[in-house]
Amino acid sequence: MGELIVHQFVSADGFAGDESGEFALFDDTSPNATFQLDQETLERLKGVDTILLGANTYRMFAAFWPTTDSDPEVLAPRINELPKIVVSSTLEEAPWGEFEPALVLADGAADAVRRLKADLAGDIIVWGSLTLTDTLFREGLVDVVRLVIVPRVLGRGRGVFPDGYTDAGLTLVRTGSYDAGLVDIEYRTDRKASI
Repeated sequence: MGELIVHQFVSADGFAGDESGEFALFDDTSPNATFQLDQETLERLKGVDTILLGANTYRMFAAFWPTTDSDPEVLAPRINELPKIVVSSTLEEAPWGEFEPALVLADGAADAVRRLKADLAGDIIVWGSLTLTDTLFREGLVDVVRLVIVPRVLGRGRGVFPDGYTDAGLTLVRTGSYDAGLVDIEYRTDRKASI
């Protein structure tokens, strides 16, 4: 049975996006993911069967990963080959360049994730997609939280966890540090999905 992994980049003060939830951590002056971190992420993606995205993150990803702009990126082949599901009430289709398009789910993300977790041998990973992950946290479907802390302070914004969400505790699984000041922390949640 697969697990659901939420993988987020967060500021040093704990925000995964600006106040509107838009990804706001990288610009021309920010450190990007490093080769070391990419190698670690690639190793972790070996156990992943499906990428799950919200509509906004899908648009951001589809504008980069299935294009020649991503050719130098070590993660590109794996991200492009993995099956993808986009949760959106506005998209009718989700092309992925020359690769297999993503499946679009108009609603029922929690039920779909429950089915996927029961059916897949590998894991499901979600990047960004804060509205979607809010639902998944509230439904008790998140098994692992991976946070990559970026050495930047936003001052305010959207956190990784939804407002009012509490967990009995997070168990530290691993930590890593990389050049450019990035720190990677992985937790296992104590709140389990009922399947």
